[in-house]
Amino acid sequence: MERVLVDALLTQSREPCALLGALCGGEASAERAETLRLVLQRLEERGAGVGALAKAAHEVARGHLVPLLYVSQGGGPASPRVLRAASAALRSCARLAGPELAVTLAEEALRGLPGAPAVELLAAVAPCLRASEDAPLLRCLARASVELALAGDAPPAVGARLLPALAQSAEPALRAAWDALSSVEPGAEGSTGPELLVLCALAEKLLPKPEHHGDFDARLCGRFWRTVQAGMSRAQDALTRKRARYLLQRAVQVSAELAVDCTCDPQDTKGPSLFWWSKKKKDELLKFWENYILIMEVLEGNQIHVIKPVLPKLNSLFEYAVSEENGCWFFHPSWHTCVYRRMFEGENKILAKEGVTHFLELYEVKSLPYSPELLRVYYLHGPLMDLSESCLYSRSPGQPLGSGSPGLKLQKFLVAYVSLLPEETKSHFLLKFIQRMADRHWCAVPVLFLSKALASLPSCKALGGEGLLALRDVLQCTMITHQVLLRGAAQCYLLQAAMRLVDVEKVSLSDVSAFLMSLRQEESLGRGTQLWTELCDWLCVNERYFKQSSIGGSDGHEASLNAYVKNLVQEFVKSPGWEKESSFVPDWLEARLTALMVLLAVDVKGIKTKFREKQRTQNVLRIFLDPWLDALGKLGTNAYMPLLRTDRCLQLLVRLLHSCVPRGSSAQDDEVSAALWASVMSAAESVSQFVLRRLTMNELQDVADLDRCQLYLTVLAELVSLQVKLGWKAGNPVSRVISPLRNACVHHLQEAEGRQEPTLSHQVQTAVSMATLAALCEAEDRHPVLQPDSSSAEAVDRFLSALPLNRMLQKPHSEGQSIGVCPLENGSVFEESSSSQGWGKVVAQYLHDQWVCLSFLLRKHQGLIPATESDVLKCCLPAVEMPVPTLQSALDVLTVLPAGLVLPVFHCMEVLVPKLLTSEETLCIESFDVAWKMISSLSNTQLTFWPNLKAFVHFVFNNEILTIAAKLKGPAYDKIKEIMCKMIEMSSIKSGVFNILICYCCQSWLAAASGVAQGSFSSAKDYSELVLEACVFGTVPWSCECLFLFLILILGCGQVCVLSFYILSTKREDYYVRICVIKFLCLLDGSDVSHKLFLEDLAVKLLDKDESASRSRTRYHENSLQHRVKNRVWQTLLVLFPAFDQNFLHGIIDKVFHAGFTNNQASIKYFIEWLIILILHKFPEFLPKFWACFSYGEEKIKTSICTFLSVLSHLDIIVQNIPEKKLVLKQALTVALQWCLSHNFSVRLYALVALKKAWHLCKALQFEECGAWTTVIECSLSQAESMHGAGNARKNWQRIQDHFFFSTFHPLKDYSLETIFYTFPRLSGVTEEEWIALEKFANFTDIPSNVGSQWYLSGITLGELSPGDWSQQDQGSTLGEADSQSEWADVQKKIIPWGHSALDSDLELEFQDRAAKLGKSISRLIVVASLIDKPTNLGGLCRTCEVFGAAVLVVGSLQCVSDRQFQHLSVSAEQWLPLVEVRPSQLVDYLQQKKAEGYTVIGVEQTAQSSDLAQYRFPEKSLLLLGNEREGIPVNLIQQLDVCVEIPQQGIIRSLNVHVSGALLIWEYTRQQLLGCAGPPS
Repeated sequence: MERVLVDALLTQSREPCALLGALCGGEASAERAETLRLVLQRLEERGAGVGALAKAAHEVARGHLVPLLYVSQGGGPASPRVLRAASAALRSCARLAGPELAVTLAEEALRGLPGAPAVELLAAVAPCLRASEDAPLLRCLARASVELALAGDAPPAVGARLLPALAQSAEPALRAAWDALSSVEPGAEGSTGPELLVLCALAEKLLPKPEHHGDFDARLCGRFWRTVQAGMSRAQDALTRKRARYLLQRAVQVSAELAVDCTCDPQDTKGPSLFWWSKKKKDELLKFWENYILIMEVLEGNQIHVIKPVLPKLNSLFEYAVSEENGCWFFHPSWHTCVYRRMFEGENKILAKEGVTHFLELYEVKSLPYSPELLRVYYLHGPLMDLSESCLYSRSPGQPLGSGSPGLKLQKFLVAYVSLLPEETKSHFLLKFIQRMADRHWCAVPVLFLSKALASLPSCKALGGEGLLALRDVLQCTMITHQVLLRGAAQCYLLQAAMRLVDVEKVSLSDVSAFLMSLRQEESLGRGTQLWTELCDWLCVNERYFKQSSIGGSDGHEASLNAYVKNLVQEFVKSPGWEKESSFVPDWLEARLTALMVLLAVDVKGIKTKFREKQRTQNVLRIFLDPWLDALGKLGTNAYMPLLRTDRCLQLLVRLLHSCVPRGSSAQDDEVSAALWASVMSAAESVSQFVLRRLTMNELQDVADLDRCQLYLTVLAELVSLQVKLGWKAGNPVSRVISPLRNACVHHLQEAEGRQEPTLSHQVQTAVSMATLAALCEAEDRHPVLQPDSSSAEAVDRFLSALPLNRMLQKPHSEGQSIGVCPLENGSVFEESSSSQGWGKVVAQYLHDQWVCLSFLLRKHQGLIPATESDVLKCCLPAVEMPVPTLQSALDVLTVLPAGLVLPVFHCMEVLVPKLLTSEETLCIESFDVAWKMISSLSNTQLTFWPNLKAFVHFVFNNEILTIAAKLKGPAYDKIKEIMCKMIEMSSIKSGVFNILICYCCQSWLAAASGVAQGSFSSAKDYSELVLEACVFGTVPWSCECLFLFLILILGCGQVCVLSFYILSTKREDYYVRICVIKFLCLLDGSDVSHKLFLEDLAVKLLDKDESASRSRTRYHENSLQHRVKNRVWQTLLVLFPAFDQNFLHGIIDKVFHAGFTNNQASIKYFIEWLIILILHKFPEFLPKFWACFSYGEEKIKTSICTFLSVLSHLDIIVQNIPEKKLVLKQALTVALQWCLSHNFSVRLYALVALKKAWHLCKALQFEECGAWTTVIECSLSQAESMHGAGNARKNWQRIQDHFFFSTFHPLKDYSLETIFYTFPRLSGVTEEEWIALEKFANFTDIPSNVGSQWYLSGITLGELSPGDWSQQDQGSTLGEADSQSEWADVQKKIIPWGHSALDSDLELEFQDRAAKLGKSISRLIVVASLIDKPTNLGGLCRTCEVFGAAVLVVGSLQCVSDRQFQHLSVSAEQWLPLVEVRPSQLVDYLQQKKAEGYTVIGVEQTAQSSDLAQYRFPEKSLLLLGNEREGIPVNLIQQLDVCVEIPQQGIIRSLNVHVSGALLIWEYTRQQLLGCAGPPS
């Protein structure tokens, strides 16, 4: 059409020059510029570029087009449409006017770069430059264009038009552009995107098709392929990655079409070339690259269901990549690197997990050859760093516990991969691997698995001192804040890794000992563990091969472990002459190191002498500890021994006694412990006297000496415990200092009472005396043998009771100095004496020690505490006999003391509050409040939270307090219940809180029930809500679900570390709450009236809990919280059943049967059915109520009748206690036959099972009265066996018969804790977190176990079964079959369309131009949707129009684009499709306008004159008018239609959704007009 119009215009205007002048005049506009372009192009085609026309073209270019490029009519920059039209017109002018104009314009434009007009001008005239004459200019233009493009901020036209134009112009320009591109430093940051832009622009010349093949071939250049790989793997933006894939795809296509062998330049690469082609292997190469490109394209998406089916094709890439003949790489492994890096570095974490998992599985299925690319990229930049994401370790729904984790696969992979590494590379790789672990902060779970993987490597001499230091960095830098269980396990694995990988000849024993000190002995390296034994064996084998240590002397290889440890002890005990006396206690690190190495050396010595005449352990210890024991022996007599030396000796004493006892075994059986104790006791006299002197003779005078006081008290406590352990005898060395020490402390404190202006030394001695008395009180509390005679004890008790409570130690001033000034040697002064700094801590510790003494006093004289003030007879012990002021003082001191020092105050309140709750309820409630506020504020402080919480629970939930509060039923009772609720709420966030509460309460109630403790068991009924919540306690783990898996794995590591003991001792997991309460319930006696009433009340509350959970609107699905709660309810009811009598069951039986009719998960149904069977077995009187459950209408009960049919299938158990069984059997057969006729297939199956079981019982009991039924029943059962052979019917009949509940389960013999809490949940599809094994009940020793009872029997037959598939038929079968396929035949491929020859990032182009650039056909279809209201329909229609290339979508309001529903369905289609706003009121005018433009207006409506869509032929210029969702097209608009088209229908519904209707017509238009179909379908 345009060509015809231009020819007509030229025909009418006989002078083209005049026409050009006319077009250049007037107002400049895009339409005028486009008309000028069309005229010039037509003149150029006619070859009229001579004479006057050439001159005219020159004038047009100079006078009109060039200015138009730079400035628009309004004075601003020209629009893109004007630029494009003017540029095309300039190209025609240059050809008409001759090459001189092109040269002039190019030179001028070169000076105007980087402006967009200059770029357009160059793009226009560059093709007109001559290859030979203008070669310098062409090269200059090419270099400038490439540099401009590589700068990253060039106008879009550089890549879209200028560079392609230069490439088309001449060979010099292409050569110059290539040279400019090659001069860029490879791998420069941010250069990949611009480089790929240039390469895509030059692609037609650099990767030419056969008909244009020339001298250039980018396929032969390694730089080209490395840029492509960088773009595909590392580029952050999708456009750059798309350009890289385009270049790869074009290169493969060119190679296939050329059919010529080629090989990329192999420089800087080892192994195969980055790219090669062989004519003989064309098919294999095409298959490889097609799969490769498909994978890279699909990875651009975020929909995992689209990506996952493509991943099996990765396996085929590796199959093609490795030669079967020689096991070498066929394709360069860097291509595989690109795939994995794209997966690792994408935004989709699920994809990253799939990538890591797939990569780690590679070596399980195929042995790949070694590659430096794998070493450099895969591990140092890929999966290793990606494994730091904890989300990778979460289990997918239905995934078995401990399977499929990347951490477990990593272990296998690392072993396989390291075994392939050359010896010269292995050390470097492992060192870098460990250093990368230390370079960043890791979560606990990834560190655990990486450490486990390192520990699983075969032994090799790979690491030296640097590697050991790197392992130490991992321990010290990345694991400080980790959870203690995971941190301990990781430490164990890292030590095992060190023993396997360290070359002992390159490290010294000093290096090893420094590394060992990075391990926390209380978490990992404990004596007596398997890990300790492994370390001793390793040291025994290698001790003579270690590099000489600086501390080991100069004996060469004679510097063995023994010599090293002897020197270590000597250096430790010896006080260096150059070191001045310090007022501070030495750091404990050296003492820990020395103690650890001494114990290791002794155990290593024991290994050596195991099979020879065994030396006495005492002598072995003396070898190492002689200097230390000698120093200990002189402590009591040598008054001039340096203070530093005495501190070190005592620190070593404490560390040795703490570390020597083996874990998990009796200390008496250990010779090393016994020998060490004997050695220590030989110096006990000297040490005791030294401690007595230091604590009582005013030798501690500085604030720093208080740390020294704690050291002395710790030593004294160790000596007392050791003496008691070995046998406390009168007159032993330790006992001889206890009484003098106590008396001296009392004397010092009495002196301090009357002192007016105390000095620092006096106040320090006062604090020391109080701390000592507190330590003696604690020791006497633990060891009653320390109690003094009655006269001495009374005097001390009277003194302690009379001490003023909460009196602060006055801050002193230094002796001999004025207050606040302390001169130094150099004449300067401090504003405050340095020796009294930290006085607040001193005061807090003093108050703590005072309350320790008071706590001891209150427990000792608990019987003297009066309930009211009137009960006081005589006041000999004021603090004891006046409890109200004492409790008030306790509340006051809680506001002063730091959280770590409040335990003795809680202990005092535990004694006082039960005595005062009746008379001083308000004060007691205040004590509850103050204590709870302190506890709740400590929830994030681990070190102090747990001890304080335990003391708080013992205080508030003391059974005596609970009993009194329940009797009063006053504010105290409400406050206790309020705190109880808050603790349960806190436990949902912080695991372990509820555990402490329920455990203590259960222990208290059991003790009260047995008469051991005060209080009454009846209080348990008043707090039954606590027991109820404990029975159903447990949350659904979210991100912590993975932690559960890892804890299970740690428990499986046996006694490798001390964690197994730690886990058994903490018991903070949620399931231990239920274990505790279930064991408590099992120990209650149903014959005891109070126990019976408590259990019955709990059962009623449990049934109410189940009913409320059933009524809840919370989403109820398998393993949801609601499912778990209901499951726990029925588990507990099964445990309570033995305590139920007939009278109680009369009250709850209806609720039990009603629960059977409720819609429940399979596991809950089994428990309900089991309970009903037990009830009917024990109390057959309830059989009439059971038969009544079958009398409801089938429509009302639907498939819930299956629950009662399942009960009926255990008729043999039900009738055991019935003497007359005939009526029951007859009724059972009647019911079963009745339900065999149900229309529901599942009901019929259950009824058949019940019928079969009942009939077999009849025959076994020889029930003659049923003989008339024989024919009917036998035929029914025979039909079930034989006539269900087609389809799934027979399979389901066999499945239900084989199901554990009908085939193996015995309701009486399997009645045990294991079946209820482990076997049934496991067999019924409940998640593993709900499985509680019998061992966990046995290991929970806080509540005793009646091991001989039936509760602790183990069912072997039922426990050996695997979960069946009846409850959830065919669950996941389709998915499983799909996943098992090695590779899919076809996969989804949702990618953005792209034209084959052009790439453009100019997003400001007109939609029509952009469609052309994207390779989309230009449609003339207009879709009018102004009548449509719903955003969902508009969004879907917008997407359909964009996909099928409609020209315009007309909507009633452009505001719909911002609607979220519209955006959700349009998936950004509105950005690629022209949208026009025409309001419904304007539609008539709009339709008439389009009719005038030649459009046929087509209505999508059913009318009397409608045409059939199957027969209708769409004109090219079609306008589709879509009606409203409800009203269709209004009558006034139907009159404007040229034709109505309706869609042929076959169904009953009268119409389709408007979006679907529009989509069908849009597709039919596309099929006819754009896809080349000649006519309507036949």
